[in-house]
Amino acid sequence: MDLAYGPVPSRRLGQSLGINTIPPNTCTYACVYCQLGPTTTSGTDRCEFHSPEELAGAVRERVEAVRAAGETIDYLSIVPDGEPTLDANLGQTIERLQALDIDVAVITNASLVAQADVRADLATADWVSLKADAGTAAVWREIDRPNGTLSFDAITQGMRQFAAEFSGTLTTETMLVDGINDDERTLRDTVDLVASIDPDTAYIAVPTRPPDENWVEPAGERALATAYAIFDERLDTVEYLIGAEGPEFAATGDVRADVLGVTAVHPMRERDLRDLLDRDDADWAVVESLLDSGDLLEREYGGEQFYLRPVQTVAES
Repeated sequence: MDLAYGPVPSRRLGQSLGINTIPPNTCTYACVYCQLGPTTTSGTDRCEFHSPEELAGAVRERVEAVRAAGETIDYLSIVPDGEPTLDANLGQTIERLQALDIDVAVITNASLVAQADVRADLATADWVSLKADAGTAAVWREIDRPNGTLSFDAITQGMRQFAAEFSGTLTTETMLVDGINDDERTLRDTVDLVASIDPDTAYIAVPTRPPDENWVEPAGERALATAYAIFDERLDTVEYLIGAEGPEFAATGDVRADVLGVTAVHPMRERDLRDLLDRDDADWAVVESLLDSGDLLEREYGGEQFYLRPVQTVAES
Protein backbone atom coordinates (compact mmCIF):
# COMPACT_ATOMS: atom_id res chain seq x y z
CA MET A 1 0.00 0.00 0.00
CA ASP A 2 1.44 3.36 -1.07
CA LEU A 3 1.32 5.77 1.85
CA ALA A 4 1.28 8.76 -0.53
CA TYR A 5 -0.02 8.90 -4.10
CA GLY A 6 -0.89 11.42 -6.78
CA PRO A 7 -1.52 14.25 -7.05
CA VAL A 8 -4.88 13.64 -8.70
CA PRO A 9 -7.30 16.32 -9.95
CA SER A 10 -10.22 17.09 -7.64
CA ARG A 11 -12.93 19.69 -8.09
CA ARG A 12 -13.05 20.21 -4.35
CA LEU A 13 -9.31 20.21 -3.70
CA GLY A 14 -7.55 21.06 -6.94
CA GLN A 15 -4.36 19.00 -7.33
CA SER A 16 -4.71 16.65 -4.37
CA LEU A 17 -1.92 14.42 -3.06
CA GLY A 18 -3.58 11.48 -1.31
CA ILE A 19 -2.37 9.94 1.95
CA ASN A 20 -3.22 6.41 3.16
CA THR A 21 -3.13 6.54 6.95
CA ILE A 22 -4.89 3.26 7.78
CA PRO A 23 -5.21 -0.23 6.25
CA PRO A 24 -7.85 -0.66 3.52
CA ASN A 25 -11.47 -1.42 4.48
CA THR A 26 -10.94 -0.58 8.15
CA CYS A 27 -14.03 1.42 9.00
CA THR A 28 -16.77 2.30 11.46
CA TYR A 29 -19.40 1.97 8.72
CA ALA A 30 -20.28 -0.58 6.05
CA CYS A 31 -22.11 1.76 3.68
CA VAL A 32 -24.31 0.04 1.12
CA TYR A 33 -22.80 2.21 -1.62
CA CYS A 34 -19.14 1.85 -0.59
CA GLN A 35 -17.02 1.74 -3.72
CA LEU A 36 -14.06 0.07 -1.95
CA GLY A 37 -15.78 -3.24 -1.24
CA PRO A 38 -17.02 -4.67 2.05
CA THR A 39 -15.65 -3.48 5.39
CA THR A 40 -13.23 -6.17 6.55
CA THR A 41 -12.33 -4.63 9.91
CA SER A 42 -15.20 -2.96 11.75
CA GLY A 43 -14.64 -1.10 14.99
CA THR A 44 -14.70 2.23 16.79
CA ASP A 45 -11.52 2.05 18.88
CA ARG A 46 -8.76 4.37 17.69
CA CYS A 47 -5.47 2.57 17.02
CA GLU A 48 -1.94 3.26 15.84
CA PHE A 49 -1.38 2.08 12.29
CA HIS A 50 1.56 4.03 10.86
CA SER A 51 3.75 6.39 12.84
CA PRO A 52 3.44 10.11 12.08
CA GLU A 53 7.13 10.12 11.22
CA GLU A 54 6.69 7.34 8.67
CA LEU A 55 3.73 9.05 7.03
CA ALA A 56 5.34 12.49 7.00
CA GLY A 57 8.50 11.01 5.49
CA ALA A 58 6.57 9.27 2.70
CA VAL A 59 4.62 12.44 1.95
CA ARG A 60 7.73 14.61 1.99
CA GLU A 61 9.44 12.27 -0.47
CA ARG A 62 6.41 12.32 -2.76
CA VAL A 63 6.10 16.11 -2.56
CA GLU A 64 9.75 16.55 -3.52
CA ALA A 65 9.34 14.22 -6.50
CA VAL A 66 6.21 16.01 -7.68
CA ARG A 67 7.79 19.44 -7.38
CA ALA A 68 10.92 18.23 -9.16
CA ALA A 69 8.67 17.21 -12.04
CA GLY A 70 7.29 20.74 -12.20
CA GLU A 71 3.82 19.84 -10.90
CA THR A 72 1.84 21.64 -8.22
CA ILE A 73 0.03 20.37 -5.13
CA ASP A 74 -2.93 22.27 -3.69
CA TYR A 75 -3.81 19.93 -0.80
CA LEU A 76 -2.38 17.03 1.15
CA SER A 77 -5.53 14.92 1.46
CA ILE A 78 -5.98 12.31 4.16
CA VAL A 79 -8.51 10.09 2.42
CA PRO A 80 -7.57 6.46 3.08
CA ASP A 81 -9.58 3.39 2.07
CA GLY A 82 -11.34 3.44 5.44
CA GLU A 83 -12.19 5.92 8.21
CA PRO A 84 -9.26 8.26 8.92
CA THR A 85 -10.31 9.21 12.45
CA LEU A 86 -9.68 5.62 13.55
CA ASP A 87 -6.00 6.62 13.44
CA ALA A 88 -4.99 7.55 16.98
CA ASN A 89 -2.07 9.56 15.56
CA LEU A 90 -4.17 11.64 13.18
CA GLY A 91 -3.54 14.96 14.93
CA GLN A 92 0.20 14.38 15.22
CA THR A 93 0.39 13.39 11.57
CA ILE A 94 -1.45 16.54 10.48
CA GLU A 95 0.89 18.69 12.56
CA ARG A 96 3.93 17.15 10.84
CA LEU A 97 2.35 17.59 7.42
CA GLN A 98 1.74 21.27 8.13
CA ALA A 99 5.53 21.72 8.11
CA LEU A 100 5.43 21.11 4.34
CA ASP A 101 3.52 24.40 3.94
CA ILE A 102 0.67 22.81 1.99
CA ASP A 103 -2.94 22.86 3.23
CA VAL A 104 -4.13 19.59 4.76
CA ALA A 105 -7.59 18.13 4.07
CA VAL A 106 -9.41 15.27 5.81
CA ILE A 107 -12.46 13.48 4.42
CA THR A 108 -14.25 11.67 7.26
CA ASN A 109 -17.57 9.91 7.74
CA ALA A 110 -17.91 11.87 11.03
CA SER A 111 -18.77 8.70 12.98
CA LEU A 112 -16.29 9.43 15.80
CA VAL A 113 -16.69 13.20 15.93
CA ALA A 114 -18.61 12.93 19.22
CA GLN A 115 -15.23 12.30 20.85
CA ALA A 116 -13.34 15.37 22.01
CA ASP A 117 -9.97 13.96 20.93
CA VAL A 118 -11.25 13.36 17.40
CA ARG A 119 -12.58 16.90 17.15
CA ALA A 120 -9.25 18.23 18.40
CA ASP A 121 -7.35 16.21 15.79
CA LEU A 122 -9.61 17.32 12.94
CA ALA A 123 -9.34 20.93 14.09
CA THR A 124 -5.65 20.94 13.13
CA ALA A 125 -6.58 20.44 9.45
CA ASP A 126 -7.26 23.27 7.01
CA TRP A 127 -10.22 21.64 5.22
CA VAL A 128 -12.62 18.97 6.52
CA SER A 129 -15.50 17.09 4.91
CA LEU A 130 -18.17 15.46 7.11
CA LYS A 131 -20.52 12.78 5.79
CA ALA A 132 -24.22 13.60 6.23
CA ASP A 133 -26.23 10.93 4.41
CA ALA A 134 -29.35 11.07 6.58
CA GLY A 135 -31.19 13.26 9.06
CA THR A 136 -32.77 10.41 11.03
CA ALA A 137 -31.31 7.42 12.83
CA ALA A 138 -33.46 4.95 10.89
CA VAL A 139 -32.25 6.06 7.45
CA TRP A 140 -28.68 6.42 8.77
CA ARG A 141 -28.68 2.79 9.85
CA GLU A 142 -30.13 1.66 6.52
CA ILE A 143 -27.66 3.46 4.26
CA ASP A 144 -24.45 3.71 6.33
CA ARG A 145 -24.82 0.47 8.34
CA PRO A 146 -22.84 1.78 11.33
CA ASN A 147 -20.98 -0.25 13.91
CA GLY A 148 -23.51 -1.19 16.61
CA THR A 149 -21.78 0.86 19.31
CA LEU A 150 -22.38 4.17 17.52
CA SER A 151 -25.12 6.64 18.38
CA PHE A 152 -26.74 8.83 15.73
CA ASP A 153 -27.69 11.51 18.25
CA ALA A 154 -24.15 11.66 19.64
CA ILE A 155 -22.66 11.92 16.16
CA THR A 156 -24.96 14.72 15.03
CA GLN A 157 -24.33 16.63 18.25
CA GLY A 158 -20.59 16.16 17.72
CA MET A 159 -20.87 17.44 14.15
CA ARG A 160 -22.57 20.61 15.32
CA GLN A 161 -20.01 21.11 18.07
CA PHE A 162 -17.13 20.64 15.67
CA ALA A 163 -18.67 23.06 13.18
CA ALA A 164 -19.00 25.69 15.89
CA GLU A 165 -15.34 25.33 16.88
CA PHE A 166 -13.59 24.74 13.55
CA SER A 167 -11.83 27.73 11.95
CA GLY A 168 -10.95 26.09 8.62
CA THR A 169 -13.06 25.28 5.56
CA LEU A 170 -15.91 22.91 6.44
CA THR A 171 -17.91 20.94 3.88
CA THR A 172 -20.48 18.16 4.01
CA GLU A 173 -21.14 15.32 1.60
CA THR A 174 -24.50 13.61 1.16
CA MET A 175 -24.55 10.43 -0.93
CA LEU A 176 -27.95 9.79 -2.48
CA VAL A 177 -29.08 6.22 -3.18
CA ASP A 178 -32.23 5.44 -5.13
CA GLY A 179 -35.10 4.38 -2.87
CA ILE A 180 -33.26 4.93 0.44
CA ASN A 181 -32.58 8.60 1.11
CA ASP A 182 -33.69 10.45 -2.03
CA ASP A 183 -37.40 11.07 -1.40
CA GLU A 184 -38.53 14.59 -0.49
CA ARG A 185 -39.36 13.90 3.17
CA THR A 186 -36.03 12.23 3.80
CA LEU A 187 -34.18 14.99 1.95
CA ARG A 188 -35.82 17.61 4.16
CA ASP A 189 -34.72 15.69 7.27
CA THR A 190 -31.19 15.56 5.90
CA VAL A 191 -31.06 19.24 5.06
CA ASP A 192 -32.23 20.03 8.61
CA LEU A 193 -29.05 18.36 9.84
CA VAL A 194 -26.79 19.90 7.22
CA ALA A 195 -28.22 23.39 7.81
CA SER A 196 -27.53 23.04 11.54
CA ILE A 197 -23.87 22.39 10.65
CA ASP A 198 -23.86 25.32 8.20
CA PRO A 199 -20.94 24.17 6.01
CA ASP A 200 -19.09 26.43 3.62
CA THR A 201 -20.24 24.07 0.84
CA ALA A 202 -22.73 21.20 0.92
CA TYR A 203 -21.99 18.55 -1.70
CA ILE A 204 -24.62 16.20 -3.12
CA ALA A 205 -23.15 12.97 -4.47
CA VAL A 206 -24.23 9.70 -6.07
CA PRO A 207 -22.35 6.41 -6.42
CA THR A 208 -20.42 6.42 -9.70
CA ARG A 209 -18.48 3.15 -9.34
CA PRO A 210 -19.61 -0.39 -8.47
CA PRO A 211 -21.00 -0.32 -4.90
CA ASP A 212 -20.62 -2.88 -2.11
CA GLU A 213 -24.23 -4.04 -2.63
CA ASN A 214 -25.07 -4.82 -6.25
CA TRP A 215 -28.69 -3.68 -5.81
CA VAL A 216 -27.62 -0.11 -5.09
CA GLU A 217 -28.48 2.44 -7.77
CA PRO A 218 -27.70 6.17 -7.77
CA ALA A 219 -30.54 8.60 -7.21
CA GLY A 220 -32.11 9.60 -10.53
CA GLU A 221 -32.01 12.99 -12.16
CA ARG A 222 -35.44 14.02 -10.87
CA ALA A 223 -34.37 13.22 -7.30
CA LEU A 224 -31.11 15.12 -7.83
CA ALA A 225 -32.96 18.20 -9.03
CA THR A 226 -35.31 17.96 -6.05
CA ALA A 227 -32.37 17.52 -3.65
CA TYR A 228 -30.59 20.54 -5.06
CA ALA A 229 -33.69 22.72 -4.79
CA ILE A 230 -34.34 21.64 -1.18
CA PHE A 231 -30.72 22.15 -0.13
CA ASP A 232 -30.49 25.48 -1.98
CA GLU A 233 -33.45 26.82 0.01
CA ARG A 234 -31.49 26.47 3.26
CA LEU A 235 -27.80 26.67 2.43
CA ASP A 236 -25.50 29.28 0.91
CA THR A 237 -23.49 27.02 -1.41
CA VAL A 238 -24.63 23.66 -2.80
CA GLU A 239 -22.84 21.66 -5.49
CA TYR A 240 -23.07 18.28 -7.13
CA LEU A 241 -20.24 15.81 -6.70
CA ILE A 242 -21.23 13.19 -9.23
CA GLY A 243 -18.10 12.43 -11.21
CA ALA A 244 -17.36 15.38 -13.46
CA GLU A 245 -15.02 18.29 -13.00
CA GLY A 246 -16.97 21.35 -14.12
CA PRO A 247 -15.86 24.98 -14.33
CA GLU A 248 -17.16 27.83 -12.21
CA PHE A 249 -20.33 29.57 -13.37
CA ALA A 250 -18.82 31.65 -16.15
CA ALA A 251 -19.18 32.28 -19.85
CA THR A 252 -16.12 31.26 -21.87
CA GLY A 253 -17.48 31.68 -25.37
CA ASP A 254 -17.97 27.93 -25.90
CA VAL A 255 -21.66 27.84 -25.01
CA ARG A 256 -22.09 24.07 -25.21
CA ALA A 257 -19.11 23.47 -22.91
CA ASP A 258 -20.32 26.22 -20.56
CA VAL A 259 -23.81 24.73 -20.21
CA LEU A 260 -22.58 21.15 -19.75
CA GLY A 261 -19.84 22.22 -17.36
CA VAL A 262 -22.12 24.19 -15.06
CA THR A 263 -24.92 21.62 -15.08
CA ALA A 264 -22.40 18.94 -14.10
CA VAL A 265 -21.85 20.90 -10.88
CA HIS A 266 -25.44 21.86 -10.16
CA PRO A 267 -28.78 22.12 -12.00
CA MET A 268 -29.63 25.49 -13.46
CA ARG A 269 -32.94 27.26 -13.19
CA GLU A 270 -34.29 28.45 -16.52
CA ARG A 271 -33.65 32.12 -15.71
CA ASP A 272 -30.00 31.39 -14.85
CA LEU A 273 -29.54 29.32 -17.98
CA ARG A 274 -30.96 32.09 -20.15
CA ASP A 275 -28.60 34.55 -18.46
CA LEU A 276 -25.61 32.32 -19.29
CA LEU A 277 -26.77 32.06 -22.91
CA ASP A 278 -27.03 35.84 -23.10
CA ARG A 279 -23.46 36.23 -21.84
CA ASP A 280 -22.30 33.69 -24.43
CA ASP A 281 -24.31 35.57 -27.11
CA ALA A 282 -26.28 32.38 -27.82
CA ASP A 283 -29.97 31.52 -27.99
CA TRP A 284 -32.24 28.81 -26.60
CA ALA A 285 -31.63 26.59 -29.64
CA VAL A 286 -28.44 25.40 -27.91
CA VAL A 287 -30.50 24.06 -25.02
CA GLU A 288 -33.01 22.44 -27.37
CA SER A 289 -30.16 20.68 -29.15
CA LEU A 290 -28.71 19.38 -25.87
CA LEU A 291 -32.14 18.19 -24.75
CA ASP A 292 -32.69 16.41 -28.08
CA SER A 293 -29.33 14.64 -27.86
CA GLY A 294 -29.95 13.54 -24.26
CA ASP A 295 -26.91 15.46 -22.95
CA LEU A 296 -29.21 17.71 -20.90
CA LEU A 297 -32.43 16.95 -19.02
CA GLU A 298 -35.32 19.16 -17.96
CA ARG A 299 -37.00 18.56 -14.61
CA GLU A 300 -39.72 20.52 -12.77
CA TYR A 301 -39.68 21.22 -9.06
CA GLY A 302 -41.53 23.80 -7.00
CA GLY A 303 -43.04 25.44 -10.05
CA GLU A 304 -39.63 26.02 -11.67
CA GLN A 305 -37.80 24.28 -14.49
CA PHE A 306 -34.34 22.89 -13.74
CA TYR A 307 -31.79 21.76 -16.31
CA LEU A 308 -29.15 19.17 -15.41
CA ARG A 309 -26.93 16.52 -16.94
CA PRO A 310 -27.82 12.83 -16.83
CA VAL A 311 -25.96 10.98 -14.09
CA GLN A 312 -24.45 8.41 -16.45
CA THR A 313 -23.21 11.11 -18.82
CA VAL A 314 -21.59 12.99 -15.95
CA ALA A 315 -20.02 9.88 -14.45
CA GLU A 316 -18.35 8.97 -17.74
CA SER A 317 -17.00 12.47 -18.43
